[in-house]
This record gives sequence, structure tokens and C-alpha cells, in this order.
Amino acid sequence: MKAFAHLLDRLIFTPSRNGKLRLLADYFAHTPDPDRGWALAALTGTLDLKTAKPALVRALVTERTDPTLFAWSYDYVGDLAETVALIWPAKPGANRPPGLSEVVERLSAAGRSEVPGLLARWLDSLDATGRWAFLKLVTGGLRVGVSARLTKTALAEWSGHPLSEIEEIWHGQEPPFEALFAWLQGEAERPELEARTAFRPMMLAHPLEEQEVEALPVGEYRAEWKWDGIRVQLVARDGARRLFSRTGDDIGGAFPDLLDAVAFDAVLDGELLVLRDGDVAPFNDLQQRLNRKQVTARMLQDYPAHLRLYDILFEGPEDLRALPFDERRRRLEAWYAATLPARMDLSPLIPIAELDALRRLRDGAREAGIEGLMLKRADSPYLAGRPKGPWYKWKRDALLLDAVLLYAQRGHGKRSSFYSDYTFGAWSDDGQLLPVGKAYSGFTDEELKRLDKWVRDHTVDRFGPVRAVEPALVLEVAFDAVHPSTRHKSGLAMRFPRISRIRWDKPAAEADTIASLRKFVVGR
Repeated sequence: MKAFAHLLDRLIFTPSRNGKLRLLADYFAHTPDPDRGWALAALTGTLDLKTAKPALVRALVTERTDPTLFAWSYDYVGDLAETVALIWPAKPGANRPPGLSEVVERLSAAGRSEVPGLLARWLDSLDATGRWAFLKLVTGGLRVGVSARLTKTALAEWSGHPLSEIEEIWHGQEPPFEALFAWLQGEAERPELEARTAFRPMMLAHPLEEQEVEALPVGEYRAEWKWDGIRVQLVARDGARRLFSRTGDDIGGAFPDLLDAVAFDAVLDGELLVLRDGDVAPFNDLQQRLNRKQVTARMLQDYPAHLRLYDILFEGPEDLRALPFDERRRRLEAWYAATLPARMDLSPLIPIAELDALRRLRDGAREAGIEGLMLKRADSPYLAGRPKGPWYKWKRDALLLDAVLLYAQRGHGKRSSFYSDYTFGAWSDDGQLLPVGKAYSGFTDEELKRLDKWVRDHTVDRFGPVRAVEPALVLEVAFDAVHPSTRHKSGLAMRFPRISRIRWDKPAAEADTIASLRKFVVGR
């Protein structure tokens, strides 16, 4: 645990991307198997120790310390692992500190009744930094500023193997990744990929900034709509069928109606939608089926799944990814015409006459319930990741609402000492402020400090880590769409809300209303 704790501690205090890459590469180079494999699993979100829950950790610490002291400390620090690591009564020499592999393997095999004793003994044996890293590991909440892709990039830089190759075989590997590390070190052949239903890393687009629009060589690009669903990859080979999210998660269990309609061999890239009578339903309808292990017959009927196709990666066993986009599109159209797959159609290409015409189409996307435009270079191969230049997403402008701050909650990690998560509301017809959304981004560090002070100075009530504040501060909130919601008292929920600016100058009485927000509801 000591080397892993040291790595996490340095990662969280290293702001630069290159600095984090060096730390990760050094750890993978000098840490033996299987410890480095379990660390890789933790950093990439593929380690799930189901028996060690935050509630169990809270119960243990309140047995060892004064519950009131812990509650006040947790409220101040805002992070469970950090609070417990600092407040846990030290017992130097009480037990032998565990190794990383020992923690993972013993917790994975332990029964529910054994877990509390294991956690307590290990917490007794570790120092404060070790306890913090240990708790981050077992509760699955690392938050050290390292993404799964950055971790894989570190593997690529350390080993000299291309990142695209690592991503290609990633979803066929399992922790503690000993075969992967053997290949990366040149001690074994590249691990075999289960070709029938393997996920292929998807090609992603960069946002097109306004200052880049005029310089874009429009004639070299092809345009299509950016539909408001979720990007997926459908893999079908030799009767096996799987549906993956863009991060490689298997989501096919929630969409049996789509998979049951597959009777071909191909790997397809498209947008998962709910379609009724040829019309795309609001994203909120698709959400009713996402993240479900099982779906009822009523859901299948009310929210019928549909795949709108963007690209073809494999036709039968033939890999088409190296072909230019225009050729892949021709192959997709020919394949579709010959196959006519159920529950699928082609995303149409949009003729590009001139930039101004394209801009008008993009500006009118909201009325059509579409997110915006995709622009793809005609000669671009299908490359894993997000290369700059071949593909752009040109989204519609965000909607704006002036809302009143109602509640604030402490953040996590670097923000654990600040009130950085904000719930805001709008005025109802009878003069009440009703919550309409929550956001924790869109402001600078200096603005966060000023907001945090304002929250502390204007608190009117406390609910554990949440503070209710005087309804006096107006936030301009940017958001992408509004959907009906039975979970909110206002009956509405924003999609992707973020703070656009802080209206220190505007009286709360002049903030927007529920009625004005309702006008933005999709499909009203």
C-alpha cells in the first residue's frame, strides 16, 4: 500500500498533465505484478470492491471516535476518506501494514461479516496517508485528477506501444492485467482479442470554437446532424451480438429489442435513440431505459429503441477503419441497402453549399430537437480517441436562465473545503422559489472563493453537509435542454446545467420564472 499511497498523494498535488504522466509511468515501471495491475484497475474505474461501502466506513469510525466530533470534522473537511484518515486513532505497530494485492484479494474473497474486522485492522496498521489511500481504494472514490485515458496514455509512453493498440485490446483484458503488462514490457506476445464481439475504441470529435469557424475549409468536410441520444457501437459476428457505450460499457441488456433485430455480421457506429412514428423522442425518454439491467414489456412498448447509423467499422471480417470517410460512407450506404436492418436507419448527410447556410442550419437545430452538427473530413480514417482536425462537433448555443441560489454543498477532492455544488430555483406562479437544477462547474477559482464566502455569510439553515442560503444571489445558468421531471417539485429538470456567470448586480426578485423555463421543454 505504501507505494500506491505515495502515488495517489503525489498525483493529487501535481497539477500538470505531463507531471501526472511521469508519476504514473514511473509507478508502472517499478512496481511488480500484481500490485501495479490492481492500481491500474483502480485508476481506470475497473476495480469494484462491493463489500466495502462508505456506510460501513462511517460506522467503523463512529465506533472508534466521538460521533459528534466525526460529524463536525466530516462537515468541515467534506471528504470521507480524508476525514477518517485524519481522525482515526493511531495504533503504531498494532498490525502489519497490508500490501495492495492483499487488500484487493482478501476483500474480494471475504464474506460480509468479515469485512469490518479487516478494515479496522488495516486502518490501525497504516499511517494517515496510507489510511487515506486505502479508503480511496476500497470505496472506489479516487478523484485524484487522473482519467482512464490519461492512465492508458501513461502506459503507452512508458512502454512505447501506441495508445491506439492499448485501447484496441483494453476491453478484452481483466485485472490485474498481467498479460497486458507482459506484452507492454516485451516479455510476451500481444494478448489475443476476442474478435467476435470485442469493442473497438471509438473516434470522437473536438468542439468547434467560434473563432475556428471562419477558417474551416468547408469543402473538405461532410456534415450530418448531431442527434440527441447516446453514441453506441453495435458489434455482431457469428450470431453473437453486443451493444457498447462509447466508453466500452456493455449496455445491451437494456435494449433487447434492438439486439433481437440483428441478423448480420458487422460493426456499426451510431446514435441510440427512442423513435416513434419516425420522430426522434426527447432524450428524457431514452433515459428511462438507460442503466437498467432489465426492461419490462411496457418499457419496450413505450420507449422503442432505434439506431441511427453514422459509420461502418467492419463489414463481415473486413476492417474498414483505414478507409477515408467518403469510402466508408459509400460502403455503409451499400451495406444498408442490401441488408435493410430492422430498427435502424442512416443518419443523412447534409449538403454543404456555403458556411452561412451551414450556420443557419446549426442555429435552427434546437427547433428540430437536434443538438447541432457534426463535421467530418472527407479523407479521414476512423481513428481511436479524439484527434484534432478530422472531426468537429458544432453544437447549438446553450440556453440561459437567471436562477436564484437556494442550497450549497461542499465539493470533493480539491474542492472539499469549498461550497462548490449549487442548487438553484426559479419563481413559480404563486411566488415560490422551486428548485430546477444543480451545477458544480462554470466558474473560476477566484469566483469559487467569493461564492464560498457568500454562502457562509448568508446561511440560514444547515442539513448535514448542505447549507440553505438566503434567496438573494442570482446565477446565470447555461443548459442544453429542459425535460419534464416527476422528481422535482417544479416538474422540470435541466440537461447539462453549468454556471455561465454570477449576477451580483441583479435582484433575486428579477430572476426568471418556471413559466419561462417551461417554454424550453423539448416536445411540449
